[in-house]
Amino acid sequence: MGIKSKITIMNFLQFFIWGAWLITIGGYWFQNRDWTGTEFGAIFSTMGIASLFMPAIAGIIADRWINAEKLLGIFHIIGSIILFMLPELNSPTSFFWVMLLNMIFYMPTISLSITVAYSALKGARLDVIKHYPPIRVFGTIGFIVAMWVVSLLRIETSAAQFYVAAGASLVLGLFSFTLPKCAVIKNQESKSLVDSLGLKAFTLFKNSKMAMFFIFSMLLGASLQLTNAYGDTLLHDFAKIPEYKGLWSIEYPAIIMSISQMSETLFILAIPFFLRRFGIKNVMLFSMVAWVLRFTLFGYGNPAEALWMIILSNIVYGMAFDFFNISGSLFVETQTDSSIRASAQGVFMMMTNGFGAILGSWSSGLIIDNFFKNAEGDFEWNGIWLTFAAYSLIIAVLFAIFFKHEHKPAEVATRHH
Repeated sequence: MGIKSKITIMNFLQFFIWGAWLITIGGYWFQNRDWTGTEFGAIFSTMGIASLFMPAIAGIIADRWINAEKLLGIFHIIGSIILFMLPELNSPTSFFWVMLLNMIFYMPTISLSITVAYSALKGARLDVIKHYPPIRVFGTIGFIVAMWVVSLLRIETSAAQFYVAAGASLVLGLFSFTLPKCAVIKNQESKSLVDSLGLKAFTLFKNSKMAMFFIFSMLLGASLQLTNAYGDTLLHDFAKIPEYKGLWSIEYPAIIMSISQMSETLFILAIPFFLRRFGIKNVMLFSMVAWVLRFTLFGYGNPAEALWMIILSNIVYGMAFDFFNISGSLFVETQTDSSIRASAQGVFMMMTNGFGAILGSWSSGLIIDNFFKNAEGDFEWNGIWLTFAAYSLIIAVLFAIFFKHEHKPAEVATRHH
């Protein structure tokens, strides 16, 4: 099997594992467990907590002691065992700690898989910029396929989704040991722990523009967790209403939600044009407005005559997610010194997937439990989504006012040449 084929399979399975449960866990949680929204928010915060420290630690281990492809395999095999344990847990507290353990081993595999892919392509003397993006698209395809598998097997509200993820994790764990070697660097210059963890990049907060950017990154990271946690749950909840029962959109909600990932692949291709035409600040602002539309359409949509609103919301998601994450990454690259550029990207990811994820997960659970449940304990979805939309609108307005950045087409040209 060729190197590109192996890396493609790795990417497919890497995100298949996540897609098998990330969007559908809400259906399992609220349909089968008598647990609260606050407790569910805590479950989603585990991704953020793990993202604060594990990718950096795994990077140090892969640089110094264990080949990246072997570490990738070890982490996925351990993750498989943990995923198999999840359905046996009967308290939200134990579920939280075991899910946190799962995320501690899963989150660093995202960056490890990138390291393995780059190393293998360079080892084969292939142009990374040319060959990696088409391979990475198969990660998104893997996520979509997993959602379809879970939906078509009708296990969206079942613990079986974790067994599907665990099986894929075990397969990838074993497969990783067949990947091209990423040898550790012997006799490398010794770095302090501060350097290794990229903590020097935090000096960027002294720059008011960068500090403002990172703060907004955290606030937008919260929005992403809201849509991951509650999108699929919304459609499952409509199944309780008699007039919606039997609709295909109720029977296979994960398939409807997978339109979001399909949209992602299209908007990625549109980013270079938008950046050249409108500049980084405006593209990030488009993302924030897209979040407002995403949540508003969810607020007024339903699985029947207003299904078009839910579908349009999923299409808009591609812009909401990609336009901030990718253009934000570009902003960091063009605004920071080369000596700390990699660790600055780490700070960007920490603010969005770390602190932002924790903020969105915990606060949304508390808000829903305290303000948007009726006497019977049912969700008041219109109020929930419009509150999220109002939050996103406030962030967009504040970003437009306080984030100062002049569009320089040369920045984009530098990145895409």
